[in-house]
Amino acid sequence: MTRPLCLFDLDGTLMDSAPGITASAASAYAALGLDVPPPDVLRSFVGPPITGSFVAHGVPAARAPEAVRAYRAEFVTRMISGNAVFEGISTVLVELRAAGVLLAVATSKPEVYARPICDAFGLSGLLDGVFGAPLDDTPSTKADVVAAALDAFPGASPVLMVGDREHDVHGAAEHGVPTVGVTWGYAAPGELRDAGAVELVGDVGDLASVVLRRLRAV
Repeated sequence: MTRPLCLFDLDGTLMDSAPGITASAASAYAALGLDVPPPDVLRSFVGPPITGSFVAHGVPAARAPEAVRAYRAEFVTRMISGNAVFEGISTVLVELRAAGVLLAVATSKPEVYARPICDAFGLSGLLDGVFGAPLDDTPSTKADVVAAALDAFPGASPVLMVGDREHDVHGAAEHGVPTVGVTWGYAAPGELRDAGAVELVGDVGDLASVVLRRLRAV
């Protein structure tokens, strides 16, 4: 018998990680001697691959690796203290596991950071896997991370993604996986709907029932 699988983005979906990420990004700009973007731009760094965010917001492509190194040097000091699980998320995961759903994190954050973060906040015991980007300079997209998660659960069906940014929707769609968008994260107004999210959820308390209904509909 197959079991359903739900993939969760981490930043902005399960966790309120903006404080640590935005502070680390600001520190990287300062380290490179570049003007620090305003808060709304820094907030947009939460979720997408970090290299692309730097290049999109004023860092010359040739200096992007330098920016990433400066970012990570600061982030390792903030990834726990500048982070928190959204209220009610643990209950959602417990409910879905009780319903027989396989659960995994699929994040653009390097896996070597995602795993200890999930450990520190008590999420790992509620998950069947944690998948993230490589730490080196190998290009990685959300679709790559989703592919790794799907490969780890070859018999799982149906599959659903839950995320808060457009790259979650697009990355899952490359594998034919629909996405439920959550609006407590960091998307711009209209971003998730425009990207093709099949449904939007605005309250953590509604997420488990929406996921189960959507899995039945896939």
